Amino acid sequence: MDIKEIQNLIKFVAKSGASEVKLEMDDIKITIRTGSESDTTAIHYTPVAPQIPQATAHVAQEMPVQNVEAPAPAAASGSDDNSKYITIKSPIIGTFYRKPAPDKPLFVEVGQTISEGDVLCVIEAMKLFNEIESEVSGKIVKVLVDDSSPVEFDQPLFLVDPS
Repeated sequence: MDIKEIQNLIKFVAKSGASEVKLEMDDIKITIRTGSESDTTAIHYTPVAPQIPQATAHVAQEMPVQNVEAPAPAAASGSDDNSKYITIKSPIIGTFYRKPAPDKPLFVEVGQTISEGDVLCVIEAMKLFNEIESEVSGKIVKVLVDDSSPVEFDQPLFLVDPS
């Protein structure tokens, strides 16, 4: 770092209103203090000697292994209930809306029968509103996302009973 760069750094720190700035690089340390009792800028320049890393011995500690059993029966019964349903997932990232406009009715409601091609929701991505159409026929069992909330790609949106 040359003297011109140090002078520019001093001017920048003085204009920023910071009271102290410390800069450490490989070979130098610079501390700039402003607003001291005498209201002058103080600079401390300290050359730094290169550090030689010392080898240290690492002692591996053995951690006791704990066996944790997952409650499989409860989780399995919950997923079996939803396995007969088709999950409609988000094809894009964006904001999920259940209505075409705030003053309009919902596209679909729980219990409503839908057919292929029906618009289920709108996902806004980059100021574009994308209508999400159903690829299956059936009955809406559950809406998995709240209105006006962000959704990710491939995030489940609806559960549909195809029977």
